[in-house]
Amino acid sequence: MERTIRLAAALAVCCLAACSGGPAAPAPTETVTPAAPAPGRSPSDTRTTTLDDLPPPADGRFHSEIRRVPASVLARSTWNRRCPVPATSLRYVTVSFRGFDGLAHTGELLVHARAAEQLVTVFGKLFAQGFPIERMRVTSLAELNAPPTGDGNTTAAFACRPVRGRKAWSQHAYGLAVDVNPFQNPYHRGDVVLPERATSYLKRGDVRPGMIQKDGPAVRAFASIGWEWGGDYRSLKDFMHFSANGG
Repeated sequence: MERTIRLAAALAVCCLAACSGGPAAPAPTETVTPAAPAPGRSPSDTRTTTLDDLPPPADGRFHSEIRRVPASVLARSTWNRRCPVPATSLRYVTVSFRGFDGLAHTGELLVHARAAEQLVTVFGKLFAQGFPIERMRVTSLAELNAPPTGDGNTTAAFACRPVRGRKAWSQHAYGLAVDVNPFQNPYHRGDVVLPERATSYLKRGDVRPGMIQKDGPAVRAFASIGWEWGGDYRSLKDFMHFSANGG
């Protein structure tokens, strides 16, 4: 109940960006209720329910839509005119996903136009195979700047930010990378673990729902479109991360 109250009370300015060329107006029937990060979770916590940010598919089947970024979505994303990609090169994608509760839900992503159809294919495969995702939502500026605890555990694509610890733009800043279930699939380099409360998920041999495995459905689905997995990095491990160029 506490999480529901906080979600209903919170700010949302989700993260996908639009371009200086002027995004299309949003469809009048599709709205997104602002939401805030969930209250703190323990290092071993796996949520079993998904609170819907968008209406779930009525028939419980996989559905998808690709369109130009609505102005309202652009406004709640992390995009600004300093980002390395114009908003006209981004697309607003909605796809069905299977929650940890086993039910069908609707998620949203901001992605580069050239990757939109491919990513629909990827998430269609994950849905068909029952791979669970806790939440899929456009990243807001507030979420981007929040402490990296992992409370939100949001699967997301576009985020206008540099590579961690560097000045170069991340592939997320082009809409050409996706992070899947960050809490179950943390970033790890030396003593750094992100999200900070996800340390129990460094034990990759202890396979739990939502974890990405080397020969598992997520890696296979992204590999089918030529994307590479951060779990294969040598100097660090970014188990949540998939990108078009492997960076």
